[in-house]
Amino acid sequence: MSAYSGIEKLLHRVALQMPAVTEMSFDIDQKIAAVDRAGVAQGRHVFVSGLARAGTTVLMRRFHASGAFRSLTYRDMPFVLAPNMWKRMSGVSSKDIERHVRAHGDGVEVDADSPEALEEVFWRVFCGDDYLQKDRLVPHRVPDEVRDQFRGYVGAILAAQDEGGPRRYLSKNNNNILRIGALRKALPEALILVPFRDPVAHAASLMRQHELFCGMQADDPFVQKYMGWLAHHEFGLTHRPFCFGGTLPSAEGDTPATLAYWLRMWRDTYAYLLEQHSDKAVFVCYEDLCADPGVWSSLAGMAGLDPDAEAGDTLSLRPPKDAPEGLDPALLAECRDLYATLRTAGTEGMAARG
Repeated sequence: MSAYSGIEKLLHRVALQMPAVTEMSFDIDQKIAAVDRAGVAQGRHVFVSGLARAGTTVLMRRFHASGAFRSLTYRDMPFVLAPNMWKRMSGVSSKDIERHVRAHGDGVEVDADSPEALEEVFWRVFCGDDYLQKDRLVPHRVPDEVRDQFRGYVGAILAAQDEGGPRRYLSKNNNNILRIGALRKALPEALILVPFRDPVAHAASLMRQHELFCGMQADDPFVQKYMGWLAHHEFGLTHRPFCFGGTLPSAEGDTPATLAYWLRMWRDTYAYLLEQHSDKAVFVCYEDLCADPGVWSSLAGMAGLDPDAEAGDTLSLRPPKDAPEGLDPALLAECRDLYATLRTAGTEGMAARG
């Protein structure tokens, strides 16, 4: 992001910040792609969505390495709602990006063809007022018309590739936890995966990312604008927590500088998902995914893939973290119990769909 030239930053602003341009680009692209939306609805697509730092990226990259899926990549930026139009305008390829470790500092390397969570621009443009509030992100009901438009969008993404390319869409978008029901209605044959992770380790990772991105955004305002255009508010100066009808994580006096804040968000998020969507999604424990090759084999089988084929990124697991002193024992116990319940739900879900 910081390496973009002034012209490139201006192009991003025009393509992503100006609603009239964004919506017009979508309409033009739909005409170019001429999508069979009914056919798209029957595709065995895969959606990966959970709290950031749950292993969503590495899981998505494993599916992508199979070659069976088409995802949005950095090459589709900045006209992310118009992949066919942008492919023509940019001469098939936008600026190449030298392979580098992404800004998260987690060792994940990316380049122009790396899949990324870019589809949220669609939801921000067509439904932003329904779920993007000033201090939080909330679940939203997606109108039938917008669900149909999303089918068209998925079809356009699939169309914007060389002939003979994969006809299945792969998405990693953490904000999709706000609309799992709508995804299931729009694409009933899709596999929806919700990764989760040990709550203390997960909360600590979120807190570190928040500190990292606050510093980055303070040093470079364009980074803050870029993440806002993509509706990525997981952490940083424009952080807005998910809120599922209860209180915000800060209601107990905690701030994003405390582990308790992120633990509360972890608890509220996964309790909601378990209660509302256990029949629509498969829960995936990151620790089990790393420790047990059978978990990946089960997921690959559910997606119709050869579990022994190219697996992409290597899975790695850091030593478990002890809960710091002073943490509310009741909150910690709630999270531990929920984690155990999620693991059971994940095992049962994979067995039922295997």
